[in-house]
Amino acid sequence: MKILLTGGAGFLGSHIADSLFDAGHEVVVFDLINSPYLREDQSMVIGDVTNADDVLAAAEGCNVIYHLAAVADIDDAIHNPRATVEVNILGTLNALEAARRQKVDRFVLASSIYVYSSQGSFYRTSKQASEHLVHDYQERFDLPFTVLRFGSLYGPRADRHNSIYRMINQAMKKRKITYSGSGKEVREYIHVVDAANASVDILQKEFENEYIHLMGRERITTGEMMEMIAEMLGGDVAIHTNQGNMTGHYLQTPYSYIPKLGKKLVQHTYIDLGLGLLDCMQAYDGSKWDEGKSDEETD
Repeated sequence: MKILLTGGAGFLGSHIADSLFDAGHEVVVFDLINSPYLREDQSMVIGDVTNADDVLAAAEGCNVIYHLAAVADIDDAIHNPRATVEVNILGTLNALEAARRQKVDRFVLASSIYVYSSQGSFYRTSKQASEHLVHDYQERFDLPFTVLRFGSLYGPRADRHNSIYRMINQAMKKRKITYSGSGKEVREYIHVVDAANASVDILQKEFENEYIHLMGRERITTGEMMEMIAEMLGGDVAIHTNQGNMTGHYLQTPYSYIPKLGKKLVQHTYIDLGLGLLDCMQAYDGSKWDEGKSDEETD
């Protein structure tokens, strides 16, 4: 199949591009910059997911869209709510609209296990909204989808946004690891190649309109991870915890999100429904009706 991969120049995206290519698919990588990992037979399109025309043009002739383009770092998202909303939500809308108009066979959204968390701030909110958009497009336009909720990734091609990369980088360059948290944070790390290969497997029919979690099989604390890195590098690596702010990051598990309870405000006096309808009828002005509207409007 011909597959469009938004955000395909990034850490996870470039590995999924490779896995799709290895599985025999034609891959079109879409990103703001040229991918340094682009293979000879992969094509590259420079564009912006917040520009609907860019995405629509790139999707022409594609059978599947993988949508990975996003503000993916929680710390960046916390400090840049506008950019997070514009890229993560509007970008998803543009990709969905391109998928609808091009009549693709599947829309694959890269989401996060943070959708279950009370942490994650604007990043979590943007991913929850994106998942709702995907679901609504399936219900309204019959657009098949698969949502991939990724856990903690690590592996080659990672950069400073990746926690394991930061640990290894500090340990190898400075012989020390400085970590914001306590070291008791529990994660289920998954290697990016495993995640990429699984992201291709979900093209099978059984994963259509499903929400798939891609996480590691072993639970490990960040403290144990740092000790493992230190030991593998000879043991002379100092570890310093509680050196910053862990706002937005979960401790033991992301599974803590529930909708906030709301309170119903009832006024002591109110307009009776029948009287309210009479008021509407008396105020009715037929000249204001938009002739382009159907008489079967719903609220």
